[in-house]
Amino acid sequence: MSTESSTPQNLSTIAELSSHEGKTVLLRGWLYNLRSSGKLLFPTFRDGSGTVQGIVPKAAVSEQVFETLKNLTLESSVVVTGRVRADARAPSGFELDVEGVEVTQRIPDETPYPIQLKEAGVDFLMEHRHLWLRTPRQSAILRVRATIMRAAAEFFDTNDFIRTDPPILTPNACEGTSELFEMDYFDDGKAYLTQSGQLYIEATALALGKVYSFGPTFRAEKSKTRRHLTEFWMIEPEACYLDLDGLMSLAEGFLTHIVRRVLEAHSKDLKVIGKDVTKLEEIVAPGAFPRLSYDDAHQMLLDAHAKGLIENAHVYGDDFGSPDETYISNQFAKPVMVHRYPAEVKAFYMQPDPGDPTKALCVDVLAPEGYGEIIGGSQRVDSYDLLKSRIEAHNLPMDAFQWYLDLRKYGSVPHSGFGMGIERCVAWICGLDHVRETIPFARTLNRIYP
Repeated sequence: MSTESSTPQNLSTIAELSSHEGKTVLLRGWLYNLRSSGKLLFPTFRDGSGTVQGIVPKAAVSEQVFETLKNLTLESSVVVTGRVRADARAPSGFELDVEGVEVTQRIPDETPYPIQLKEAGVDFLMEHRHLWLRTPRQSAILRVRATIMRAAAEFFDTNDFIRTDPPILTPNACEGTSELFEMDYFDDGKAYLTQSGQLYIEATALALGKVYSFGPTFRAEKSKTRRHLTEFWMIEPEACYLDLDGLMSLAEGFLTHIVRRVLEAHSKDLKVIGKDVTKLEEIVAPGAFPRLSYDDAHQMLLDAHAKGLIENAHVYGDDFGSPDETYISNQFAKPVMVHRYPAEVKAFYMQPDPGDPTKALCVDVLAPEGYGEIIGGSQRVDSYDLLKSRIEAHNLPMDAFQWYLDLRKYGSVPHSGFGMGIERCVAWICGLDHVRETIPFARTLNRIYP
């Protein structure tokens, strides 16, 4: 049996062309666009790592190669050979002097590719999401998303957090069942798709010290806003002997690490997407994220309303709505941490502030540029009696939470954690108007196809 690789030695991806300048390479991909000017063709190829424009003078190639390319249909799959040439005017910095082409599949003229290079409505594009993903902007977003997910896990892996996976099917919710997808679970009654792994990773944190979970979560919230999906990915760290201040420092280091990794790897992709990288560079610049108490944020909103900068006056004791978060975050170049909300508007498991028990030791991290909350976290209640009373006050089923109470009965310690939805982070870093573009196949209130 031969151990030699069948991969051609000159095989390259478009992203790797800079290391092959002046050399002939083999690209495997698809025809994204085709322009012609008499005896000169300008095909644009894509291969998943980027796009590159080819140059095909009729006099420089065989008649067969020229005619094949001239009559090629969009999104036909091809294997192209050509010499890499640097060109500062090209979006990628390089062009390909095409020498040969082999067609893997030509899309017939009678069934043209549905998404042509012209404006199309959002509904049409979402109905054809399986094809829309091929466009340079959508592909760039998914590449950035992959780096965000990798960097998020990398941060915790390199800071001695242990990944532990909570169940997706749960017998109860973190904060009640009104926004959960419910199903029958054999003879044991109802089960729900998880809205968070938090309760379970509190258990693994008490076993391992510092843990995180990373997986899909589900919210049956009937919301149509640009920030909501019914299925999304969440990363959630939890650490023992960590207070609120330590949690905020953890969140700051985490977000800084993610942005730094994206800037290192995706300058070209961010340009394709249309994101101003100077705004991201401010995130990794020296200086801490601003920290703002709920009371100070409330006063900021009142002052803004008095000056006519926002329409509605914020009511003390209410949570912040999207317009409130947008205004607050727009006042800062870096993500802003709003902490110590009134306990009444927060979850039952949040530890009261010993200096003011009406406040919870919690924090929401608001992304700049009006993207709102991307992280929510808190120090957890560590007293058995207090947690029990909170469960009762929220009219939650005590039987379902008995195991959670056990964590406070057997070796309880102060502990904290937060959750970050990957899609909201992608929307912020890429500068997207809607989270539907942040995930390969969005699930929203009115969409479950394709």
